[in-house]
Amino acid sequence: MEAKPAAKSAASPEAGGARSGPALQDVMAELAALGSAQNRKVYGRHGAGENQFGVSFANLKALRGRIKTDHALAVELWQTGNSDARILATMIADPGKLSARSAEAWLAQCRYYVLVDALVTNLIAKTGFALSKLASWTASADEWKGRAGWMLLADLAIHDTTLADDLFVGYLRIIEKQIHRRANRTREAMNYALIAIGLRGKVLKERALATAAAIGPIRVDHGETSCRTPAAAAYIQKGWERKQAKKSAGA
Repeated sequence: MEAKPAAKSAASPEAGGARSGPALQDVMAELAALGSAQNRKVYGRHGAGENQFGVSFANLKALRGRIKTDHALAVELWQTGNSDARILATMIADPGKLSARSAEAWLAQCRYYVLVDALVTNLIAKTGFALSKLASWTASADEWKGRAGWMLLADLAIHDTTLADDLFVGYLRIIEKQIHRRANRTREAMNYALIAIGLRGKVLKERALATAAAIGPIRVDHGETSCRTPAAAAYIQKGWERKQAKKSAGA
């Protein structure tokens, strides 16, 4: 399946500069060879669109392991508009070279929740400006920018131990007040954030469980897929049980 090139514009991210890694056309040819009709069908049901090869995540991770970090190539891959190429771009881009302006530009081109999540967790969450995006992105009425904000919050809740609990308590209040009226994929990400906050620490666990009880079941339209929305309270409880079991096993 042939990739559809994306036109470059003034809104495109910064150029990657000179490099000595693999050429774009070689990587795109390899992605095309790795794709499958079955994966294209599955990814299409999830919203990937037509500009995709259908490359498995196992193969994308293998390519990342071989290419390692190549920001210039990542920029070129993103500009193709191909969803597999863009997911690979999030894996090999250098967080230290991605500007806040470029992050906004890349996110504005995302209309596929898997790509939004990859962009946030693989790349934006690792930048120095990640925290500065939380307030505006979580408040956004745009389904995809809103999702990015809440997935970013979830990632920070899991990985950034320097942040104060008060930050997350404030977002729990927002979740309780707004989750049922937010856009579909934003709502799903808010549920993930609720779970991540509940797994962060014992005080936040109790607050998150209280929030989950207050909001009740979360309904997300997963389209023509078999995906299900996890029940936050049950997921948090099981997560803590796994933590305790792991701790006991290591004692």
